[in-house]
Amino acid sequence: MSSPPPAGRPRAIVRIHLHVEQRSEDLFEQLLDVLSGISPTIEPLPADWSAYMDITGSLNFWQRDAEGLVAVVRLRLLALHGVQSSAGAGPTRSIAAMAAAITPPGAATIVGDTPYEIAAFLRPRPAAALPGVGPKTARTLARYGISTAGDLADTHPATLQRILGAASRQIQNLARGIDERPVVPAAAPRSMNASHRFGRDELDTHQHQRITLALAEDLGARLREASEIAHALTLTVTYADRTHTTRTRTLAEATAHTPALATTARQLMTGLSLQRARVRGIGLRAEGLRPAEHATRQLTLDDRDDKLHRLEAALDRARARYGPGIAGAASAFKSITTS
Repeated sequence: MSSPPPAGRPRAIVRIHLHVEQRSEDLFEQLLDVLSGISPTIEPLPADWSAYMDITGSLNFWQRDAEGLVAVVRLRLLALHGVQSSAGAGPTRSIAAMAAAITPPGAATIVGDTPYEIAAFLRPRPAAALPGVGPKTARTLARYGISTAGDLADTHPATLQRILGAASRQIQNLARGIDERPVVPAAAPRSMNASHRFGRDELDTHQHQRITLALAEDLGARLREASEIAHALTLTVTYADRTHTTRTRTLAEATAHTPALATTARQLMTGLSLQRARVRGIGLRAEGLRPAEHATRQLTLDDRDDKLHRLEAALDRARARYGPGIAGAASAFKSITTS
């Protein structure tokens, strides 16, 4: 059996996913306001339009259990904004996240806080479902016959340490339902958007790449003008049937440098492997903005990056003087980002 949660008052943590087709920063903030009307402890995760909520202190106030209060949250989102949601709830962050991951839109999965309920939920789950257990770690564990969270919980700690090293204790704790990480209240990180809508459905992948690089150029220039840097990029491709695909990638370091943004944007587009797809529009969003004074640059012996920064600064000055159409940084950097 798994170990019980830490002593003290059981927590009630919720991971809620917001299922929205037309996304915007304003709408995300409005939905967060709905959540904060239930609990003040909200940790937004804008990259995948989700959030953690700690509703422990709200249960008595609302005179409901976790299942009832999650139902209130989901009903308010639907009634006030027409937004469908799905949610997972449990006594820890990891259990809430795992419950949410297996829950379809319009539903909720609630895991109770007793040792039996925790074990009944966790033990059958694949080891790869645990936070921190990626595909490579899961394959390593499988070679030793460890394929579920229950197997992980039952493995002798010394044996698990020989297999996984220093990460073994944390992973085994998660498999046993022990996770003391708090929900950290925070404002939603700001973002910046750039988008292009084709005059007709565009099948040419070269055009898809060209527009993606142009959007990265636009974002880079606007970020530098605002003295901000981005932590991640999100690419959204909308098709002729109005469906869309969204991919997010964290940047190697927070930046407003056009070559770095363009390289990541190009990789996101290439990763979609669009073949004869009828693309209606492309959007690129810079996520997790913060002041540029927080930027750090890795030291390198190659002076090419310094030259690119000087070229970028010259293009910015030309753009400021003559307008955005006078200099195309995307074309200037094209050989760099496609190499």
